[in-house]
Amino acid sequence: MDETKINRNTLSFIGLATEYCSTLEQALSLEKEEFVDTMLRLLPRLYITMSDVRPDSASQLEEFEPLGVYVEEEQYEQVRAGVASLLGEDDTYLETFEEDMKYSDTPIAASISEGLADIYQDLCNFLTPVRDSEGALTDAAIAECRENFAAYWAQTLTNVLRPLNHLHFRF
Repeated sequence: MDETKINRNTLSFIGLATEYCSTLEQALSLEKEEFVDTMLRLLPRLYITMSDVRPDSASQLEEFEPLGVYVEEEQYEQVRAGVASLLGEDDTYLETFEEDMKYSDTPIAASISEGLADIYQDLCNFLTPVRDSEGALTDAAIAECRENFAAYWAQTLTNVLRPLNHLHFRF
């Protein structure tokens, strides 16, 4: 990857995304408290950094097709199940920002592991073409990841912070 052509915010985001994905892949080798603390350190930084990242050459983005999906269902499920196993009964929390909550008399449960796996999937789908293209697809990958961030995983990230914060102060 030609780092001279990639700005510092992008390099920082690539590093954070790599650390996040690696942590989720290794969740079962961590203690629950260590995992929660790591997520509480990484998630806000991912949010802030992604908010600051912009493609370096927006004019070139018209040349790129959508980059595709690289995380297979089996890989997603392995990561989700690993986090769910680590968190045990603490994996489920009540979701208050669910759209259907307005019309429901019953609480809507959500899963920390599913939220983290959803973010993992998008970040891996970002990292893979950047790595495989030796940086040539970085602008397209950043643009696609920012679009997904705004449409979906920014809200997912903020939603899982609340139950992770609750767990952190229970330890």
